[in-house]
Amino acid sequence: MTAKESVKNYPSERRMYANYVVKNIKKICKEIGPRPSGSEKELQAQEMMAEDLRTSCDEVKIESFRLAPAAFMAWVQLTVFCGVASAVLLFLTHWNFFPNQSLIFTAVGTVLILIDLFFIFTEFLLYRQSLDIFFPKKESHNVIAVRKPTGEVKRRIIFSGHSDSAPEWQFTYWGGPKLVVPSIGLGLGGIVYVAIVSIIAFVSASGGTDLSQSKLFFILSIIGICFTPFFLWCLLYYNPKRPVDGANDNLSGCLCSMAVPRFLQDHDIKLENTEVMVVLTGSEEAGLRGAKAFAKAHAAEFAAEKDVETVFIGSDTVRDFDFMAAYSRDMTGTVKNDMQVSKLLKEGAAIAGYDLPYKSVFFGSSDAAAITQGGMKATCFAAMDPAPARYYHTRLDTADNLDLKTIEAGVDILLETLFLFDEKGLDI
Repeated sequence: MTAKESVKNYPSERRMYANYVVKNIKKICKEIGPRPSGSEKELQAQEMMAEDLRTSCDEVKIESFRLAPAAFMAWVQLTVFCGVASAVLLFLTHWNFFPNQSLIFTAVGTVLILIDLFFIFTEFLLYRQSLDIFFPKKESHNVIAVRKPTGEVKRRIIFSGHSDSAPEWQFTYWGGPKLVVPSIGLGLGGIVYVAIVSIIAFVSASGGTDLSQSKLFFILSIIGICFTPFFLWCLLYYNPKRPVDGANDNLSGCLCSMAVPRFLQDHDIKLENTEVMVVLTGSEEAGLRGAKAFAKAHAAEFAAEKDVETVFIGSDTVRDFDFMAAYSRDMTGTVKNDMQVSKLLKEGAAIAGYDLPYKSVFFGSSDAAAITQGGMKATCFAAMDPAPARYYHTRLDTADNLDLKTIEAGVDILLETLFLFDEKGLDI
């Protein structure tokens, strides 16, 4: 049985649950507002959504975990400091202040830039918690709701969205992709350039070359200095003091996930062997910390239940109809989400009447990547212009900027995916 076969007048019912999503997003935005990672506002929104889930699920609990919310984006400030310092030190090698100056300055500059590249690679590209030890800790939470089947649990499907909202990305607000892309490109490109020249200069100085007499290194260092305004400009990349409402990113994913058990409850639909879970993660915008905590706490538990096929479908930013996709690759393309689950989502969308392409998150990540890394089968459903759109992580991401058509499609896709999984599991 499909979702559209489960009730009469399914199209009007589907629209009703899209309205349910929009209504609750507006309520949270009005009564609570922005929800920084690990904040009291984040928890208040989770408690409000948990109360709703208690009317459609058998068990609802809120689990806490510790994190350093400021650590994840700190690579930006670190990059600015190291980039400027290394470029200046490279330039200063051409002035004789004291013996072995070239060797000392290039050594320090090279060490700084390599430290920076290490944290860019580990903290941002791989979402490791490599900077957390340098920042104060806070408590964040995950909401976990379970709707049990009538019989033995043989399958489990987890629908998820993240509850927190991001600090404003000022470049996106000021100019959209036309400002974001060149600003990031010049900043990171400059870091790579300074790193390469610093390493070459250090090797040359170690071999006895007097860099103060080299016209070539002087020209290369001048080019490096020219990147420093772009490094300093990147300090304005985001504003931690202005968190956004996050109506689309990602209350839309939370409420679309919550609409699934709500639909089952309202129509008294009992699944015999499929357990339905909703997980509302905290602190996704702080480096997928909630999803990482959930995987750490439960992946081994689910893996031990060998006879229970468990899948995770994260929904993130259900806003741009023409960009709906199943994200089979994640974390800037470095993580491959489960193809069986991605295919399940794609087939569920096809039943709903949508052609859902496979795509890759080419810059950034979703909770699905953390779940995949934690050893579970996961994929991500998203409907977001990756350019990015001007509302993404800006003050424009409000409840007035929702798209009912896309939300309705999202609810439809998740419901059809559930019914398909209940009938066939991953054997499709």
